[in-house]
Amino acid sequence: METFLDTLPLWCALLPLGIYLVALGAIHRRRRPLVISGTWDAVLLGGSLTGLALAGPLALVRPALGNSLWGWLMVLLLFGLIVALCVLVSRPRLVVYNMTVDQFRPLMSEVVSALDSGARWAGESAALPNRGLQVHIDGNGAMRSVSVVAVGERTSHEAWAELARRLRQGSGRLRVRSSPWGPVFAGIGCLVIAVAVWSAWQTVVDQAADPKETSDAAARRFVGT
Repeated sequence: METFLDTLPLWCALLPLGIYLVALGAIHRRRRPLVISGTWDAVLLGGSLTGLALAGPLALVRPALGNSLWGWLMVLLLFGLIVALCVLVSRPRLVVYNMTVDQFRPLMSEVVSALDSGARWAGESAALPNRGLQVHIDGNGAMRSVSVVAVGERTSHEAWAELARRLRQGSGRLRVRSSPWGPVFAGIGCLVIAVAVWSAWQTVVDQAADPKETSDAAARRFVGT
């Protein structure tokens, strides 16, 4: 068990990232936009970077905790707390994949008007005074993604939840062309997964060929030191 835990980051660092990129490619190939909460977006992104964090920055604290299973669980808990802290300090946010700001603006205007007839627009920001909500649209045209961020000192959670629900329902009725980034993300993801599987297979083969080989020697061979 100890040898397996020592060599785990060498291939597991890439596997979650590869799966995330393949899933992102599939989302961009859809003919309908996908709306998810900023919390889930951050959790999924953090999960995809877990392996890289274990093999990188968090590897500095791992020797102090030892190579036991409990040591690895403590490192994972530390990374989870970092992701949770980032989510807690961030503003409420929605992420819309596979959609440009120009495509998203009519839907947003329709939902905002339905929620509050007294809503006012100022550029890409909308104020819903009767619902206690202010939102801002932030888009990344090249990547075909849009973020809806709650702004202002006070945000009505009920109004925000209703806005998110209506945007999800409205986006489900829209049809858009698939993004050219879909095959790119999927291709890179498949390549990363292939490298991770090859690394895992090499680890198993090397350990079967030389059971007495130490984990430090296997690590040095993978990183080329």
